[in-house]
Amino acid sequence: MSLRVYNTLTKQKDLFEPVRPGKVGIYLCGVTVYKSPHIGHMVGPVIFDAIKRYLAFKGFEVILVVNITDVDDKIIDRASKTGSNVQAVAEQYTEEYLEALAGFGVDTIDKFPKASEHMPDIIELIERLIEQDHAYAAEGSVYFDVTSDADYGRLSNRKIEEQETGTRAVESAGKKNPADFALWKAVKPGEPAWESPWGKGRPGWHIECSAMSMKYLGPTFDMHGGGMDLMFPHHENELAQSESATGQPFARFWMHNGLTRIKTKLAGGEVRDEKMSGSIGNVVPARELLERHGAELLRYMLLSTHYRRPIEFTDEVMVAAKKGLSVFHRLFERIERLNGAPMGDDSPDMDRTAAALLESENSHFARSVLGFKMKFLEMMDDDFNTAGAIGVLHEMAGEANAFVERHTIEVNKQPDLMQAVTAAAQSLRKLGLVLGLFRASPTKSSGQDKGLVDGLMALLIQLRANARTNKHFAIADGVRDGLAAMGITLEDRADGTVWRKG
Repeated sequence: MSLRVYNTLTKQKDLFEPVRPGKVGIYLCGVTVYKSPHIGHMVGPVIFDAIKRYLAFKGFEVILVVNITDVDDKIIDRASKTGSNVQAVAEQYTEEYLEALAGFGVDTIDKFPKASEHMPDIIELIERLIEQDHAYAAEGSVYFDVTSDADYGRLSNRKIEEQETGTRAVESAGKKNPADFALWKAVKPGEPAWESPWGKGRPGWHIECSAMSMKYLGPTFDMHGGGMDLMFPHHENELAQSESATGQPFARFWMHNGLTRIKTKLAGGEVRDEKMSGSIGNVVPARELLERHGAELLRYMLLSTHYRRPIEFTDEVMVAAKKGLSVFHRLFERIERLNGAPMGDDSPDMDRTAAALLESENSHFARSVLGFKMKFLEMMDDDFNTAGAIGVLHEMAGEANAFVERHTIEVNKQPDLMQAVTAAAQSLRKLGLVLGLFRASPTKSSGQDKGLVDGLMALLIQLRANARTNKHFAIADGVRDGLAAMGITLEDRADGTVWRKG
């Protein structure tokens, strides 16, 4: 199967061929550390964490670099408003950002370069641009001359006259063209500054990413990612200055994820669907969400939408995600009950047991499961379609549950049938792991707490069963409803009543 990836630069799905055979370099724009991270800041890292996992699954050696912008106007403004200093602000929110990433299970990032730690690289890149007449110094600042790049605007399809400074302030003194953007900003009173050939100052936003990405991935690398809102001016300017400096292609594939949207209720009762943004004030802190929903549910929710589409973050979406994720948890718990043991990483999957099963009466089931695996890979090879891949996992879960019901395995517990459905569930779990899902054991709890909880639940289930036998239905319903109010669901099955959380 061939991987095809939508390339913002070509506006089409292109066949993915790495710059270096067997190796993939990915650069993802991280955050500007001036405030606490919210769910929108987690979208890109979760997506590219899943992308790296899949590429590694396909046998590639992958380096994922996510920068941290710790030199920026917004950090300076925040320090001024809070009476702190720039370094303290940057360190505080960098720590919160890294904690949030860990909370979301994003643990495949290889490097977190900071702008403040790469000043020599940034200055050297600016000097090269000046030498090649792509940039010029003016009153202590340095600007990129957009008219020197004949291809400027090809990423975002904008013309030079449409260039805007956006939300980032740039000095205009001495600029030749209104569209020229700052590579180096002359020092201002009270701002952090570094020595340079043009006097003390600090780098512009765009040059930071060019210097750091090329330092770790080379002048030409495979994938450059970021939110759709970064395409212009940030990525457009990165592309222009990088290729002007090296004379080589910069990133082969430009990948832009959709932005997070949230429904906001206005004073008059009107509901408005809008982009989640700190400037609007409608953000939901990442830490709060982790405490409320847990990492796996949030990750499942984010990956249930194709990365190029906007992510709708609403209560309804979270309810639907919880319902969808519970399908897998119930299946895994069912398999654990059948086997009387947890599903371990070494449990055989369908790939390992297929040879025997294909020669048995369960050959159709084995072929079906293997077919779903191929379909999952096809989805991921089609522009990393995680939403489609999760849909295939639901089909696999439905097939496994139907197999259990059709053969009444929970009652008869035939060894060959138990082996077949266990292998199917393990195949499903391993495919989920490719997306970073199902990393925790399905077991509800462990140790002494597990024994206590299981004992109490067994007692309540038995009391309910006795009440039903004696036709005390009000008591039986009261037990069920009371547990439901605590988020515990009882399921009456052929082999008895079981419980689950959620």
